[in-house]
Amino acid sequence: MDAELLYKKLLAHLRSALAANPAIEIAGLAIGGAWIAERLAHDVGLKHHGVINVAFHRDDYAEKGLAAMRSAESMATHLPFEVNGAHIVVIDDVLLTGRTVRAALNELFDFGRPASVELMVLADRSKRELPIAASFVGEQVNVPDHQIMALEQDEQSHFRFVLEERTA
Repeated sequence: MDAELLYKKLLAHLRSALAANPAIEIAGLAIGGAWIAERLAHDVGLKHHGVINVAFHRDDYAEKGLAAMRSAESMATHLPFEVNGAHIVVIDDVLLTGRTVRAALNELFDFGRPASVELMVLADRSKRELPIAASFVGEQVNVPDHQIMALEQDEQSHFRFVLEERTA
């Protein structure tokens, strides 16, 4: 699957959404979603974008331990807009169970009460454990359960997915 092609689909979705509502704010989930949000903001001419770090709201925080702490320190939540009353598109690279998105919503609501929240993802693996669905999807993908999809970004900010074996 071509992550750059999926990115172009998300870019078209965002342009369409902004045409309907120019007041939309975007925020990417650390780390992959934040990379996507940064590039989208640049490509559509938004003056800013937010970053949401879900480390402290994860339901597997005890298992992640120091990795979650390092993530929070390296890419902390930063929302350079008023959350109360905002129309926010939350962006992530891969949607699988919905648990990371649930954690992101908890973190987002710590900063205020948005008017609406929509979800945009590059890839949807369709293995939900929670009732969460994306409004904007680059592509539905089938990847074996024993593999994870990891988004990588090169020096030119181009994206690619790599498949890795799940460790646990």
